[in-house]
Amino acid sequence: MFTIKSLMSNKRTTKKNGLLATVFPLFVLAITSPFTFANANANADEANQAKAYEQLIPYYYAAARTGDNEVISEFLNAGLPIDVKNHKGYTALMIATYNGQKNVVNTLIKEGAHVCAQDNKGNTALMAAVFRGEFSIAKTLMSEDCDENQQNKAGQTAVMYASLFGREELRELLVERGADINLQDKSGNSATTIEQLNK
Repeated sequence: MFTIKSLMSNKRTTKKNGLLATVFPLFVLAITSPFTFANANANADEANQAKAYEQLIPYYYAAARTGDNEVISEFLNAGLPIDVKNHKGYTALMIATYNGQKNVVNTLIKEGAHVCAQDNKGNTALMAAVFRGEFSIAKTLMSEDCDENQQNKAGQTAVMYASLFGREELRELLVERGADINLQDKSGNSATTIEQLNK
């Protein structure tokens, strides 16, 4: 049922040595250098910056995955859009949540990450937290102003995931916050029917 799969490969960032000393300055240059070409060359300059930018984004996601709060902060301080998405629609917040990186989750939320953002299949960071059994992160995400009945493209909600994967405490918290256990997904399932099937 759950469609958020492994978010990144197992490549890991290292603190300060390679990334901050070599790659990161290129990122800063790519996003902060002013256009110095004539109008005729402006499009080529913009394309080059966009290419450099695109090549460096995976380091941001890798830092979210591995819990490298220092690198996350460096990218954000340099002006990287906090909710930039990869080709699957994952944000750094989703990646950090899926990998249990609470410190990064807290940093991203503090810096204004869109907690209710959805990936290409409509899944949210909260759905990832429920799926992974990340109780503390889920509670943090639930404290933000999102619709408790937010549905993915299959019509599934966080409380449906909690029912499916036996996350009883999270299910109770979601219900307390207004999650509708009778809301149906596109297959006609609800949190209530899912829970009954799992007994």
